[in-house]
Amino acid sequence: MRLFIVLLLLFSLSGQAQWKDYIISVKGDTLNRVDMKGRKQGPWSVKVPDLRGERGYEEEGFYLDDMKDGEWKKFSLEGVKIAQENYRWGKLNGRQQYYTYNGGLLREESWRAMDPANAYDTVALYDLIDPTLKIGDVVVKNEGVAMKHGKWVYFDPREGRAEATEYYVMNKLQTDDGSMVSDDELRPIDLNRAKAKSDTSTNKTAQKPQVILDYEKNNKKKHKVRDGNTGN
Repeated sequence: MRLFIVLLLLFSLSGQAQWKDYIISVKGDTLNRVDMKGRKQGPWSVKVPDLRGERGYEEEGFYLDDMKDGEWKKFSLEGVKIAQENYRWGKLNGRQQYYTYNGGLLREESWRAMDPANAYDTVALYDLIDPTLKIGDVVVKNEGVAMKHGKWVYFDPREGRAEATEYYVMNKLQTDDGSMVSDDELRPIDLNRAKAKSDTSTNKTAQKPQVILDYEKNNKKKHKVRDGNTGN
């Protein structure tokens, strides 16, 4: 028995010796690991306190070679989930969900991370009315950031219903007729998909839905350009 305990202790010490820094959780897990090259590795948990009027939060997830990887969750200091994100190559990738501090779903975003090993990427473009119909391809230069790609939905956080929907193809807003709108000309797509294209074409310059205007007004002071990077 004594020999078993000694061997277990030696194994534990040898495993921890590969880390330059780490912490041990209350459950005995090894967290916040930093390898000998100074790179974050494995499971991490971070607590950020309230600062200068900005509310604090806690986040937890996984690092791979100093880059966020896979699913990350963010909670208020009161324990309410305020974000659930997915990462690849340290950038947002796939479906993201954001909540109010009361727990109501605020919006869902869709991002695409680009492989840093590739200078360009090619993505298919599909018709919004018939998602099975491919209408072309888009070739995009790799700028080292994630891009808005796919469906974005804005919700009424109290009622839980969708208030507005947008579709992006590599940072370009897609309109009903398949054309693209650059970021500096963003405007929401008409939600009424049942209208004929002749009707929606006259509404392309319509104002943003009130839910989006309210959201931008309430978050004006916190607004930052989002490029999908991990921010670490």
